[in-house]
Amino acid sequence: MNRASPGVAGAVRDAAAGPSETGFDARLYERFPTQGERPPEEFEALQKVWETPKGWRGFSAVNNNFIGFLFIVTAFGFFVAAGILSLVMRVQLAAPLAGVVPQETYNQLFTMHGSVMMFLFAVPAVEAIAVLLLPQMVAARDLPFPRLSAFSYWAYAIGGVVFFSSILFSLAPSDGWFMYPPLSSGVYSKGINADFWLLGIGFIEISAIAGAIELIVGVLRTRAPGMTLAKMPVYAWAVLIFGVMIILAFPAMIMVTFLLELERAFNWPLFDATRGGDPLLYQHLFWFFGHPDVYIIFIPASAMVSTMIVTVAQKKLVGHELVVLAMIATGFISFGVWAHHMFTVGLPELSAGYFSAASMAVAIPAGAQVFAWICTLASGKVQRNVPSLFLVGGILIFVMGGLTGVMVGMVAFDGQAHDTYFVVAHFHYVLIGGMVFPLLAGLYYWTPMINGRQLSERLGRWVFWLSFVGVHVTFLPMHLSGLMGMPRRVNTYLPDRDWDLPNMVSTVGAFIMAAGVLLFLIDAVRCYARAGSGGSARNVFNGGTLEWLSAGNYGVRSIPVVNDLEPLWADPRMAGDVEAGRYFLPGSATGARETLITSTLRAEPQYVQIMPGPSWWPMLAALFTAGFFLLLTVKAMTLSAICGVLTVFCLMRWVWGNDRHIAQKEVDAGGGILLPTYVAGPASHGWWAAVLLDIVLGMIFLMAMFAYLYLYGAHPDWWRVAAPRDVMVPGLLLLGASAGFAYAARPLLARLKRGSGVSAALMTLSMLCLVAAQAMDVLAWWNAGLRGDASAQGAAIYAMLAWHGAIVTAVVLSAFYYALRWMRGLAPGPANKTLEALRLLFIYAALQGTAALLLPRLLPWGAA
Repeated sequence: MNRASPGVAGAVRDAAAGPSETGFDARLYERFPTQGERPPEEFEALQKVWETPKGWRGFSAVNNNFIGFLFIVTAFGFFVAAGILSLVMRVQLAAPLAGVVPQETYNQLFTMHGSVMMFLFAVPAVEAIAVLLLPQMVAARDLPFPRLSAFSYWAYAIGGVVFFSSILFSLAPSDGWFMYPPLSSGVYSKGINADFWLLGIGFIEISAIAGAIELIVGVLRTRAPGMTLAKMPVYAWAVLIFGVMIILAFPAMIMVTFLLELERAFNWPLFDATRGGDPLLYQHLFWFFGHPDVYIIFIPASAMVSTMIVTVAQKKLVGHELVVLAMIATGFISFGVWAHHMFTVGLPELSAGYFSAASMAVAIPAGAQVFAWICTLASGKVQRNVPSLFLVGGILIFVMGGLTGVMVGMVAFDGQAHDTYFVVAHFHYVLIGGMVFPLLAGLYYWTPMINGRQLSERLGRWVFWLSFVGVHVTFLPMHLSGLMGMPRRVNTYLPDRDWDLPNMVSTVGAFIMAAGVLLFLIDAVRCYARAGSGGSARNVFNGGTLEWLSAGNYGVRSIPVVNDLEPLWADPRMAGDVEAGRYFLPGSATGARETLITSTLRAEPQYVQIMPGPSWWPMLAALFTAGFFLLLTVKAMTLSAICGVLTVFCLMRWVWGNDRHIAQKEVDAGGGILLPTYVAGPASHGWWAAVLLDIVLGMIFLMAMFAYLYLYGAHPDWWRVAAPRDVMVPGLLLLGASAGFAYAARPLLARLKRGSGVSAALMTLSMLCLVAAQAMDVLAWWNAGLRGDASAQGAAIYAMLAWHGAIVTAVVLSAFYYALRWMRGLAPGPANKTLEALRLLFIYAALQGTAALLLPRLLPWGAA
């Protein structure tokens, strides 16, 4: 009989307390940890399968530890680059009437500084940490879609470098990181500078959404057996909330950049008040993304704090459940406060009062987390090290920023402080205390896990004090200069305003901070330039979570059974048993890369996922996607079209081998437990990703519908073209047929002897019905006399149809791809994952087409 394991015993007890989610018999956990030694050739084969390509082929690697590390380095590089821009700005503002840079260059500097910090550093940095850390923390071999992680990174890196390089050629935008119209419209912002921002940022947002889908599925479907939601680390909860917020908030940013580019490219007056548009529509859409974005950054960073504080205090987190609920509440409330950025535009009193109350309410869950941290530190035995310094310092800075946030949440005060340096000080305190300091603490804390070496404690203390003092010297005086009336986004100021001294102090503080960052870079290069202990995590801080298990490219040697928030503290022998291969998947059961897919709620083993290996296709797809967007910017339409075709080819080639049926239908996943190697439908992790993608597309179209409703509500007198309602019935019949054909494809695939061909034919018919309905809708409006450049009505309707046309184009390409797979015999029954994913897309496209058909015909309801 196996010796008792606390994790196994607890998992069995939990399973006995409630019904199984999947029918898995939890008593099978009692087989672990297994006894005896594993054959050495098993471990050698595992290492071989997960080996990272050498030399220049290393860039084809898709392992989360490789991609995550590149992600972090690139994000920190953009942080340094944006910081250098801010130093030039501070030198310009150190004295009145300084002429260090011209006004236009200064405008480009502050636009790029804000854009790079928000879009290329803050969100990508926390996403990068998650890509690297999450699989280790939940004991997965890798994220469920490693090539998607690689695509996300390369899209971000290539697009970000090209976008940042625009400032070197005076092509950077100069309208602020928010790009408000009408200043950013074609009338006032000529040239391609603004287009670089719109297309570049939209492309980077796509990268972030791809990463978010990967992380959500990773949290829900790749947790170690026994790691129920109640036993899930607080950081995994944060990554889940982070991902959900991205797929709900970022679509607004994609749509608003799409709408502004349509206005600039085709003169569609979406934001032009002289033709029925409204510039406030842009602000509503932008801040529906922009304010949740602050909490998208803060929530994972706060969970890093919660994780590290447990180790620093050597005590479990006080109020773990409360902290998780606080993060959920923060994410929920953050979607209801966007208009507090718009108090000065003339909101109705009721709206202003609601958004003011919501702005203060969001401080309650944030405060709950702060008190949980304080209680944990106060009740534990605090280690005095560099991570603890950054944690405590970050809490102090964040609380100061939160207090000024409550101040600007009050309508009367915001009317005085809006667009002054008080606001600049506020959000820098929040972002530095709530994200930058936790990030630096995390780099000092997890570097031994990544590299097997530790960053210097002595230099780290210098880095902390330079950074901590620099923050206050830089931004504390800005509160004063803002209250004294100094506006934001000015490149100079007159003397005798009493702004000279606070600006000079702020400039000195900026260079103190820069010295701290420089010292950190020197220490990081010194540490990472020398190889560590071969990938074995040195648990120098005595952490209790699973990322401190010894790991290589394959993640953990075997996947343990978990039943504690701090499993390494609960079972001190777990690390040795995992390394000895005494749990799930001690080797490669199929001879390929694998990980264990578990159920969503109770983390019961469901099947063994066969994972793709290194590939150039994600990098090439990202490269050609970047080329497509960026060549559109310079109006090189032919080259852009070529890049678009190459992008489609690379994407198809990338996913061609993903849906694989292998001869081994079941494998021994460890302990004699047999698990399937192929699962389709809702039990498949791919199905979850397809659903999340449809939610993203739905949110984007919902923003387009909001734009239509907002413009109609604000300027109904511009709705002058009668809706062509004669196409409603045939259009609805076509769309219903499209959805019906796609829905029927799967059951017929399973039931008919030649179901594979029938399902391919049905998917083709579904696509043809969608194309016919789209063409009918567009022609009906055109024949009715509606033009996109004539009024906001035409612009809003054709914008919806343009986005729907993009989805229909994706459906056409997907139908072509599925037909190719069928012709090659790669779409067999009774089920296949490719069909499951595509039919969801086709059904969604039919529903979206229905909304696009009905909305402008039912509202307004006037004479036909």
